[in-house]
Amino acid sequence: MADLQTEKNYAVQEIDNRLFFRLFQAANTLHTKGSQAVEEFGMTTQRWSVLGALSRPQAVGGMSIGDLSRYLLVSRQNLTVLLSRLERDGLLERSTSEDDRRSRKVKLAAKGEVLWQKLQEPIHNFYDQALIDLSFDDRLAFIHYFTKLQTNMSKL
Repeated sequence: MADLQTEKNYAVQEIDNRLFFRLFQAANTLHTKGSQAVEEFGMTTQRWSVLGALSRPQAVGGMSIGDLSRYLLVSRQNLTVLLSRLERDGLLERSTSEDDRRSRKVKLAAKGEVLWQKLQEPIHNFYDQALIDLSFDDRLAFIHYFTKLQTNMSKL
């Protein structure tokens, strides 16, 4: 009986290793292929994620750097460097928060809004190609399971 349990534990560990390795590979592929999809616009997946976050209706008035950092699940330090480059390129602007003068907000500049609209076609073409064999239900299941995984990992 103990041998069967040992084999089962080993099989679970192997599956877990494969799952996380595939997740790691998928993240690397997303970064590489996603950046290729938008490189003609001088974009990367990191820049794309910031513009996407700031393009949401909830962010029209801007977001604090802390809120944006938490939303994207990136460190403030890494985000600050990225925001500086996007600001330098005229894609976003920073302003002092009306609620708290010590706090700074970032939002899309007019040039960033125009670029975000231009990016829609290549981004959605990328999505279509990447998800070509997945049904609508498969996509919903992915969202469900990725959300569970991310939630569990955030509790560690």
